[in-house]
Amino acid sequence: MSSSPQDKAKTPETFSNLKVKTPPKNSAGIPGLTSVIGQVSKYMNFSDALKVSRKMNQKGGFDCPGCAWPDPDDERSMLGEYCENGMKAMAEEVQNKTIGADFFSKYSVDELASWSDFEIGKSGRLAEPMYLPEGATHYQPISWEEAFAKVGAHLNGLDSPDEAVFYTSGRTTNEAAFLYQLFVREFGTANLPDCSNMCHEASGKALSETLGIGKGSVTLDDLYKAELVMVVGQNPGTNHPRMLSALEKCKKNGGKIISINPLAEAGLARFTNPQNPLKLLTGGTKLTDVHVPVTINGDVALFKAILLKLLEAEEQNGNVFDKAFINQFTQGYDSFITDLKQYSFSDCLKKSGVSQAIFDVVFDLILNHDKIIVCWAMGLTQHENAVDNIRELVNLLLLKGSIGKEGAGTCPVRGHSNVQGDRTVGIWEAAPQKFLDKIEAKYGFTPTIKHGYSVIEAIKAMYEKKAKVFFGLGGNFISAVPDTLYSAQALSNCNLTVHVSTKLNRSHLVTGKEALILPCLGRAEKDYQKTGVQIQSVENSMGVVSSTKGILEPCSNALISEVAVVCGVAHATLKEKSKINWLQYQDDYNLVRSDIEDVVDGFDDYNSKLKQPSGFYLPNGARIRQFHTKTGKANFSINKLPSWELKKDQLIMMTIRSHDQFNTTIYGLNDRYRGIFNERRVILMNREDMRVRNLQEQQVVNILSEFKGVIRKAEQFKVVGYDIPEGCCATYFPEANMLVALDSFAHTAKTPASKSVIVTVQAN
Repeated sequence: MSSSPQDKAKTPETFSNLKVKTPPKNSAGIPGLTSVIGQVSKYMNFSDALKVSRKMNQKGGFDCPGCAWPDPDDERSMLGEYCENGMKAMAEEVQNKTIGADFFSKYSVDELASWSDFEIGKSGRLAEPMYLPEGATHYQPISWEEAFAKVGAHLNGLDSPDEAVFYTSGRTTNEAAFLYQLFVREFGTANLPDCSNMCHEASGKALSETLGIGKGSVTLDDLYKAELVMVVGQNPGTNHPRMLSALEKCKKNGGKIISINPLAEAGLARFTNPQNPLKLLTGGTKLTDVHVPVTINGDVALFKAILLKLLEAEEQNGNVFDKAFINQFTQGYDSFITDLKQYSFSDCLKKSGVSQAIFDVVFDLILNHDKIIVCWAMGLTQHENAVDNIRELVNLLLLKGSIGKEGAGTCPVRGHSNVQGDRTVGIWEAAPQKFLDKIEAKYGFTPTIKHGYSVIEAIKAMYEKKAKVFFGLGGNFISAVPDTLYSAQALSNCNLTVHVSTKLNRSHLVTGKEALILPCLGRAEKDYQKTGVQIQSVENSMGVVSSTKGILEPCSNALISEVAVVCGVAHATLKEKSKINWLQYQDDYNLVRSDIEDVVDGFDDYNSKLKQPSGFYLPNGARIRQFHTKTGKANFSINKLPSWELKKDQLIMMTIRSHDQFNTTIYGLNDRYRGIFNERRVILMNREDMRVRNLQEQQVVNILSEFKGVIRKAEQFKVVGYDIPEGCCATYFPEANMLVALDSFAHTAKTPASKSVIVTVQAN
């Protein structure tokens, strides 16, 4: 008997041999080098590893498929312009074994679903297209032509184009992403949910409203020159490790660093640059000057407390606010100040969970510096009040005039390597009319102006059987989204699910009635087309577009590029109805970039600019104090304190990554920087919270969440005592995603509130 979609979506509830050690006070260094060597020797061919290490993130090489941290504009390290987790990403994508027909004939979908996410990911590179017929237990081979025809038949059989959902992962290149959204719009829908909906949508909403651009305003050089960097709700040591070298340069230049996060992370405490032998010997560089252990979702309260004290100092002494900047470049200052005065400093500080002593140090640093950069990630964006979180930190920067000048500004640190670029070239369920008008002028069809489904809306549509085909261009959808059991049922309600992937993941095992796995080239592999090996492009977190070109031979002759997949599906679906010659694009990607130049602002002379070794910067108004908002100025905003309260037995939970993972990809079972080894099913709790609940170290518990009367339960977690504020706890995702309600999301942005889930802990 086949297991249910919900069972297939769950991670196994068995335990490994959990070991807990005191978390280190240092990051990278020799342990990082040792980890890289272990991954490379176990999962990669030596010759491939050597080639990759020489060309990853180098000028003329290929872009790491991991995070979106920018490469230096000038010189890059000859020892390797990559980090520990970047090489882990390559060990995952350039594995030394492949899987195809033999593998899938041996293992049923049910059996594969019983494996851990780590085991699934390490099973090997996908080597040929696979098809799961309705009622079948095993995937079987299928030709590319048959696969494209099957997708086309399902799409053309829908009653409406809006019955299809087209998801995109952030690893997709600009060329593939542009063609993908173009196909979807010509097909007739705007259902283009993507991973931006899951992470930084709140940043885009807040920044567009306040500063006129949904991207950060700083460059890498600004980070070097900042007087003060505030790292809020972010763990760069694990999620963006190369950021640590930028912070090291900031410190060398005299800058100060404040880290604001419920957990003190080793990466921000001290960084031992593995490329500097002297640092290896001397113990590295101290990064954080003061760590602020804010309570989960206490960020608005903390920033309001800072703003209130700054206002008090301004009214007493003057010269605290940059009045010249405020008067010339901003709107809404008086209303903002009037609202701010309604709040009590003591009440805000109490709700933040921060002590007066720590606050005083933070306030003094902010008071006495004007070149301030605020960096943040999902610790701010995955709350119901996420948009307010970002708008409030913008208020601080506006008061200090810390926008649009050297060493100052906003720095939302994006996750996947091209998630920002995908949005830039049109992966957006709510694209602006100006962009749609350019599509119509260029191609002669009228795109729908109706907004499509975001991720959360897409899940609901599939659950309610309003959407019947799911197509995923990259990613691991079921492990990324909230409310795992509901989402699993949603996917299984589809007539067809399709995933374009480099390796096996859990989403391939939670299927519709029929399913396709379409294997594509990895970022490091050569993309052979009729006009030769193709160059593609990506955009990093700071708005730099650069080239990426594979260097390894494809691991299988049956693989094709994402561009070729999109063109093949578009041609098979639209056929003679299309106004576009889809097949010409896969022969020469220069043609794709010429079209992007015509349709997307900022890509003038695209093909020529892409030949520049360091790439080129896209226009950024906030960077030069040109604010393209409705008022034409930077806008102060009015934000409320979050109103949630915990009952006596409740905790507020955030989901986090271990150091052995990137997004949903599990590289191993160790969280070295938190001292947790061999296990992922853990809940980190304050020891006083453990004591009052009579819980012991490594005791097995269940975790329950309740939202709008619905109780969700995640079973079999081991308790680990940890330095986290009282009333707070942390668990890894995707194991705890089932506790996140689908209807708990950021207002106006619909980013899942995965960082503020109210839970109770139940002894097993």
